[in-house]
Amino acid sequence: MAKLSLRHAEQSPLFTFECPMRVYYEDTDAGGVVYHAQFVKYLERARTEWLRHLGFTNSDLERKHGLVFIVSELHVEYLKPALLDDALNVTVGIESVGRVRIVFAQEVRRDHDLLVKARVVVASVAANGFKPVALPPELEKKMEAMC
Repeated sequence: MAKLSLRHAEQSPLFTFECPMRVYYEDTDAGGVVYHAQFVKYLERARTEWLRHLGFTNSDLERKHGLVFIVSELHVEYLKPALLDDALNVTVGIESVGRVRIVFAQEVRRDHDLLVKARVVVASVAANGFKPVALPPELEKKMEAMC
């Protein structure tokens, strides 16, 4: 089950959401090592669960506010491999929140081993036309509280 935790590292956001995941056969190459692009899916899945934890879903944001999120920038550091059947923990922290842009700090860990570090920049845009659109005030307020 996902949870919110308090982090003390100086470089990471204060509040970090944690989302457990398991490595399945479909996530790996022939050698049982997680394929690099799969980590991007893990990061996305954790952000989706984090949003749900805040009381929002992507489908509700599109339906009620006419907005969707797009990844505008992604920087990933692959430090160690993840393997078939590993229990992983994917974290979501916020570095900054603007009217349209959110900067996330994310990690993938296996126990205490840091496997992947990522910085993901997401923009909120109109579902129709993909023009920048401001975050709903109630969502922006919850995100700012986590910075």
